[in-house]
Amino acid sequence: MSFDGLFTKAMVQELSRQLKGGRINKVHQPYKNEVILTIRSGGVNHKLLLSAHPSYARAQLTREAYDNPSEPPMFCMLLRKHIEGHILEDIYQIENDRMIVFEIKGRNEIGDISYKQLIIEIMGRHSNIVLVDKRRNLILDSVKHVSFAVNSHRAILPGQPYILPPAQNKQNPFTASEEDVERKLDFNAGRLDKQLVENFAGTSPLFAKEVLFKSGLANRTTVPKHFIELIRKIDNNNLSPAIMTTESKEVFYLFPIEHVKGEIKTFPAISDMLDRFYFGKAERDRVKQQGHDIERFIINEKEKNEKKIEKLEATLKLAEQADQFQRYGELLTANLYAAKKGMKEIEVLDYYDESGATMIIPLDPRKTPSDNAQKYFSKYQKAKNSVTVVLEQIAHAKEEAAYFDNLLQQVLTASPKDLQEIREELVEGGYIRERQKRQGKKVMNAKPVLDLFQSSDHTEIIVGKNNKQNDYLTNKLAARDEIWLHTKDIPGSHVVIRSKEPSEQTIKEAAQLAAYFSKARNSSSVPVDFTKVRHVKKPSGAKPGFVIYDHQQTVYVTPDEEIVLKLKKGE
Repeated sequence: MSFDGLFTKAMVQELSRQLKGGRINKVHQPYKNEVILTIRSGGVNHKLLLSAHPSYARAQLTREAYDNPSEPPMFCMLLRKHIEGHILEDIYQIENDRMIVFEIKGRNEIGDISYKQLIIEIMGRHSNIVLVDKRRNLILDSVKHVSFAVNSHRAILPGQPYILPPAQNKQNPFTASEEDVERKLDFNAGRLDKQLVENFAGTSPLFAKEVLFKSGLANRTTVPKHFIELIRKIDNNNLSPAIMTTESKEVFYLFPIEHVKGEIKTFPAISDMLDRFYFGKAERDRVKQQGHDIERFIINEKEKNEKKIEKLEATLKLAEQADQFQRYGELLTANLYAAKKGMKEIEVLDYYDESGATMIIPLDPRKTPSDNAQKYFSKYQKAKNSVTVVLEQIAHAKEEAAYFDNLLQQVLTASPKDLQEIREELVEGGYIRERQKRQGKKVMNAKPVLDLFQSSDHTEIIVGKNNKQNDYLTNKLAARDEIWLHTKDIPGSHVVIRSKEPSEQTIKEAAQLAAYFSKARNSSSVPVDFTKVRHVKKPSGAKPGFVIYDHQQTVYVTPDEEIVLKLKKGE
């Protein structure tokens, strides 16, 4: 794991420098397991993210924007009551573990001084955020409730005393010497990385493997030496937060990890690195959970229409045999005198063939020759009439399949807010039923909130990430002479540059966004068309988000997430 006890120590140091002594001005809970505190410190507003997500649990400062629910959860309301407007007096780690305590001081409803502790436990799927009344050591509430039936050691429930997780009784690496490390390890037993994790608090397999890698030939001298060197590096805050990317994985740590061979990118602060590492990951996971039913429905509808196209095309091939049925009927009629009931086939002269060849006509032995001829004439008429209908059905099925293919791409790049708009679109299109909502005001026809970016020359670029946003952006918001972009023949977002004469660099950067928010996100040399908005038209009766355009030019780009991040931040 990357967010180990040593990482937590460094994170606490960064948070203390930025937040200690600050005032908690706002509390938000954008998602079930995540809380954001806006803290005013040093004349600057900082956003502190506390996440108890099962896979992405962490504490960090963030610059990312989060959508808040229209109705705050109960835990958020409780936090607002007890800590909003209060002072963050101290931040510290508990015993080198992945636990951070935020000491908060303020006045309660009757004006008395109160002391609260907001504790985040970063423990994988057991992660939690707990608000504790310090004087009484009582839990006021938590993001996740845990009963004694689940954990016999302690319950995390309102009204219960707060009890720390069981102590692991490991040595503190920051007070250890090289001799201590040597004594703790059995060099004859092997698995030295596992021994380091088992004996020293806060160490993880990632850190331990790096110690062994730096040690080269691991022995009683090299392992303790490099272990203490790395520990002092963390203790002295001599850090260079980095993300290491290989073909199969991506990891982060307080400094470049040399045993992970791959591309290394360093950052000025730990929180900056975490913002970059988790960019889109946690949000995509939330979308996957919230939109699983929608995604499954869209995939099913897409596959259903693709199968329908196959069947219709098979029917069309049969319909194309109409002339053959007519030929059978006419030749059989001309040879009725030679046909007898009970025959399975008859060979007749094909007077349509100039060479004078014969033709074998299959017969139904249960029918008379005349009835067999009528059967072929009926098949001819039916096939002839069905061609037009089948062609119309194929065109409609292809349109539906393309529509759901486009929706699927939008779900894969959607935020939770975008997902709700996709759900509304399916309701409006009659594909799914509207969910029964709890009592409250229903917002109808609200303007979509679009994603804003800024090119390197500070030109505004707007991206629509679903059909509702695309229609609004292209047909209502954009001016006629602004520049519109879309991936060529590939499902994707509408992108508009808010300029009539953008620079070539801005067009390339906007094309990056169009390619990134498309089905070709992971491809290279993606073709992106651009033209003026005046040349983009929505055909009458077309599906949401569908347009046609002309006078276009094409630019080729390879999507790069780093560029997208810079455009988002306006760098």
